[in-house]
Amino acid sequence: MSLKHKVIITDTSVNSHQVRMCATVSERRMLEVRCRKLGQESILGNIYVGRVQKVVPNIQAAFIEIKPGLSCYYSMEEKAAPVFAKKIPSSRLVQGDELLVQVTRESVKTKAPTVSGNLNLTGRYLVVTSGDCRLGFSSKLTKAEKEQFRTLLEPEWDGSYGIIVRTNAKEAEAPVLLAELQQLKTQLQSICDTAAMRTCFSCVSRTPESYMGYLKNSRQEGLIEIVTDLPQVYEQIEQQQFSDPVFAQIPVRLYEDPLLPLAALYNLNKQTEEALQPKVWMKSGGYLVIEPTEALTVVDVNTGKSVNKKNRQEHFLKINLEAAEETAAQLRLRNISGIVIIDFINLEQEEDRNTVMEHLRRCVKVDSVPVQVIDMTKLNLVELTRKKVEKSLAEQLTE
Repeated sequence: MSLKHKVIITDTSVNSHQVRMCATVSERRMLEVRCRKLGQESILGNIYVGRVQKVVPNIQAAFIEIKPGLSCYYSMEEKAAPVFAKKIPSSRLVQGDELLVQVTRESVKTKAPTVSGNLNLTGRYLVVTSGDCRLGFSSKLTKAEKEQFRTLLEPEWDGSYGIIVRTNAKEAEAPVLLAELQQLKTQLQSICDTAAMRTCFSCVSRTPESYMGYLKNSRQEGLIEIVTDLPQVYEQIEQQQFSDPVFAQIPVRLYEDPLLPLAALYNLNKQTEEALQPKVWMKSGGYLVIEPTEALTVVDVNTGKSVNKKNRQEHFLKINLEAAEETAAQLRLRNISGIVIIDFINLEQEEDRNTVMEHLRRCVKVDSVPVQVIDMTKLNLVELTRKKVEKSLAEQLTE
C-alpha cells in the first residue's frame, strides 16, 4: 500500500535562492522535492525545430542547435524516423538539416542537453510517441492490468504512433483514457503536420509550468491533498481539475495563514538544506556519507554511534537494512541519477547479504524514476543506476 502523502507548492528561499518548490511530504517528512529558481525556465520536454550543427560519425551522434548558441546531443542510433522541417538532399542526416526534436534530458554538470527525434506527448495516464510505434506499459502494472489495457486500446490504435500506458492509468475509467488518447494523438498530428511551416529554432510545443508537470508525474495512489499558498497556482490547478475527473477527486487547498509560512509549517526549508549535506544520520546511530562525483555517486555506510558488542554481524545487518531504506529515500529526495555505488558494512553470511539486496530492491520500487539494482561486487559494493532526467537537487539550487 502506498504511503498517504500531500503535495506542497510554494515560493520560498533556500540557500539564498528564491525558488518555486514542489514537495511531496508524508507525516511531515519530505519524500521528494523539485526546486526551480524564480524566473528560470526549464526546456525539458519542449519540442523545437532544431538545425544540425555537425555530425560526428565515429560516436554515431549529431549536435543539434535548438536556440542560437544552445547545442544539444542527438543519438543517431535511435530507430525513430525524424520529422523534418527542411531536408538537404541526402539519404543521411547532414549539417544544415532542420528537424523536430524534443529535449529529453537537461544539461547535467558539463554535459549538454539531450534531444530525440522520437517525440513524446505525456498525459496523466498515457504517453503518445511519434517514432516508437509500439504499445508499451509501465513495468509497475500487473500482467492482468496490461492485458486489460491492451484490450481497451488496440481497437483505437492504427500503429502509426506509439502508446505507453503509465502507472496512473489503473486509477482511471476507460472513457477518460480514451479521451486522453484522442487528445494526445490530435496534438501530435498537429505538431508534425505544421513542422514545415515553422522557422528554425521555433518552440512548437512547450511543457506546462513546472508545478503542473510535477503534479502530472506525481503518484496519484496515496495522494490525499494538494496545498499551496499561491492564489494563481491554486486557480490553475482548479481549472485543470475540470478536465480530469479522477484528478478532481484530490482536494486542493489554498493556505492563507499570514503568521506561519507554508514552507515553515511543513519544515521544508530545513529538510531541503539537510538534503544538500553529505552526512545523513539514521535512527540507529549509524550514518551515511553521500558524495557525488563527475562519474558516479558514492554512498558510504558507517556504524557511527551505534554500538552492540554481543552479536556484531546481527548488528551490522540491522544497520545495513536501515541504510538500504535511507539510501533509497535519499536518492529520490536529492534526485540523484546515473551510477550509484553503495559501500555497506561488510557481512560475513551470504544469506545476510542477500537479505540486504532484496530489501534495497523493495525500497527503490516506490521511486517514480526507474531504479535498477545491478548486483554486489566481490568487494561487497552494491551497484545501481537511476535514470537521468532532471537535474539533481544540488544542481537545481546552484546553477
